[in-house]
Amino acid sequence: LAAVPCAFAEHTGEHSADAMFKSMDTDGNGRISRAEHAAGAKKMFDEMDANHDGIVTAAEMTACHEKKADKPAKEAMSSADMIKTMDTNGDGQLSRAEHEAGSDAMFTKMDTNNDGFLSPAECTVGHDSMMKHKKSAM
Repeated sequence: LAAVPCAFAEHTGEHSADAMFKSMDTDGNGRISRAEHAAGAKKMFDEMDANHDGIVTAAEMTACHEKKADKPAKEAMSSADMIKTMDTNGDGQLSRAEHEAGSDAMFTKMDTNNDGFLSPAECTVGHDSMMKHKKSAM
């Protein structure tokens, strides 16, 4: 479930884990609520959906990542791999509904203390876990 806001920490520059966390923590309380996470995921989907058809392809996702970051880190998942993690109908594309469901599932998985919020540490652990899973799948 990689194509979610906290998971985009593999990028450099302004899209570092810390910068992404701060951008999603819209009330500035040092934690991300489920609603803030969902809003961040919606914004991210809208940015990736270049032709505004409600579907994100691997090409659209890659183009968005390249536009937002100098280069992905070497351990970054490919756009196609990110899509596969949430592509419930297996069509190789990511619908808005698939993205929302995947984002919500990732929030639940990362909220390890079940307090309904993500801390910076929970986002970091979630990202690191995702990267380990990717490396073991190679």
